[in-house]
Amino acid sequence: MDPPDSYLTPLSKLRISKHQIPAHNLIPNSSLHSKPLIIYHSAFVPADASADRIESHVCKIGVVTPQWRYTMYDTTHFHSTTHEVLCVTAGRARLCFGGEHNPGRVESVVGRGDVIVVPAGVGHRLLDDMDGDHFLMVGCYPNGANWDMCYGSQDEESKISNIKNLPWFSKDPIYGDQGPVLNT
Repeated sequence: MDPPDSYLTPLSKLRISKHQIPAHNLIPNSSLHSKPLIIYHSAFVPADASADRIESHVCKIGVVTPQWRYTMYDTTHFHSTTHEVLCVTAGRARLCFGGEHNPGRVESVVGRGDVIVVPAGVGHRLLDDMDGDHFLMVGCYPNGANWDMCYGSQDEESKISNIKNLPWFSKDPIYGDQGPVLNT
């Protein structure tokens, strides 16, 4: 059943991209678990994809908590303590997932209304803010989760082993009882 919210693309019409990204150097990407990077293309109707509306919506679903409004860092980083849900509220950008030197990396252009589910361990960075410092997102994390910043350095190896034990989402953070994260 599709959600009745007029600002949300019906699940039956949602276009998604899923990517398994191999480990590269000390960035584990999706090698420690079977969860892919997932991009929901125009999950929120772009004209209605305000930060306030997105934050209200994900709070209503109840599995993630919005924690910041910002762009994406332009240095490859990943999180070892939590998965991340990024909801684009303004602009367009070319992003890199997996590490810029990884032959298995994914580069994608995302824009207002897109949602990106970044599993723990998947490296990500901003390559190009295509609208000149206007790319903004709402960053969300599973309820109770605290995020860390890892950069693929030797001293982070002890953190990486915990990634495989992180629980996955109990509900889709955008669509609730149905949705792409439940089909991985």
